[in-house]
Amino acid sequence: MCGRYVSTRRPEDLARLFHVTDWRAEETLAPNWNVAPTQNVWAVLERAPRDAQDSGPVERELRPLRWGLVPSWAKDVKAGARMINARVETLREKPAYRRAFVKRRCLLPADGFYEWQQAEDPATGRTRKQPYFIHPEDGRAMAFAGLYEYWRDPEVEHDDDPAAWLMTCTIITTEATDAAGRVHPRMPLALTPDHYDAWLDPHHQDPDELRALLGRPADGRLDARPVSTAVNNVRNNGPQLLDQVAS
Repeated sequence: MCGRYVSTRRPEDLARLFHVTDWRAEETLAPNWNVAPTQNVWAVLERAPRDAQDSGPVERELRPLRWGLVPSWAKDVKAGARMINARVETLREKPAYRRAFVKRRCLLPADGFYEWQQAEDPATGRTRKQPYFIHPEDGRAMAFAGLYEYWRDPEVEHDDDPAAWLMTCTIITTEATDAAGRVHPRMPLALTPDHYDAWLDPHHQDPDELRALLGRPADGRLDARPVSTAVNNVRNNGPQLLDQVAS
């Protein structure tokens, strides 16, 4: 699974990197070295204008979404805390992800992600969880494949009230490869740039073709280094979390 990751690039840089055409300057997020579930995260997605035809042009947006997908039929937002990840193997079967997989897909930019490995503390002999920061060796941004969904808050009276709608997302995971596989059996599924357009296009709704885009994680070698257990506490943040420690 993926329960924490790092996202520190400026929105201006993300907009350029992902060829975003619609970014609202008033929507901003601070660099985050310890992104945790239920926090807002940057997402790249494509949507058609409200008055556009179904087959008409779309706009590529950079938006902050809440991490933890809340299905449209959920009674409250608490469901999102259990849906931070969607397994690629069951996307088409799970009711919470089925429609989003066909119609509402996104990319979630990241510098890298954290995973934990069972390790024995040499001083005490006890088993502990050692966190690792896993990231591309060349420092390039990762683009996790994701899904997003709308949830209507029943407590808000009018549909046109911005507070009436919550946009949430989940990260698609797959079997781990390369350095990540030595730490944990699962990892976020990062897409290659040549698949961005097809994945984001809301007019592209063939399940088999979409599933084929998720056949293998993005190329590129990953590095995994042990980091401080300070990352275990979501209140800790800052670049020092990425410093290597003795495992």
